[in-house]
Parts: sequence; C-alpha cells; structure tokens
Amino acid sequence: MDLSNYQKIDPNLLIGIINTLLRNHFDTLEDLCQIHNINQKLLEDKLRSIDYIYKKEQNQFR
Repeated sequence: MDLSNYQKIDPNLLIGIINTLLRNHFDTLEDLCQIHNINQKLLEDKLRSIDYIYKKEQNQFR
C-alpha cells in the first residue's frame, strides 16, 4: 500500500490501515514508518487527534 499521502487520508480511515499493517506486516511502529518513509511523530499526532495512542506492548493504536 502506498502511504506517501497519509497526511491527506481521513484519520478515521487511516487508523484501520495502520493497525492492519502493524498486525500483518510490522513488528513495530518504527519499522512501519521507516519502510514507508513516514514521519512517526506526525502520524502519531494525526491519530491522537481522534484519541488513538500507539501502545507498544500491543503494537497497535488504541
């Protein structure tokens, strides 16, 4: 999946995409961000805007 325009994706859709990628393909958020060239802080801020916070222990946003 191309996430180069992740900043333009509605955060309510983005949360599902990111959590699916984390569950199926990546061991950490850092890995996902590095592979897809995503600024991790910006991603976390965007998802925090809809009350989702990354939980490292579960490797997902909740």
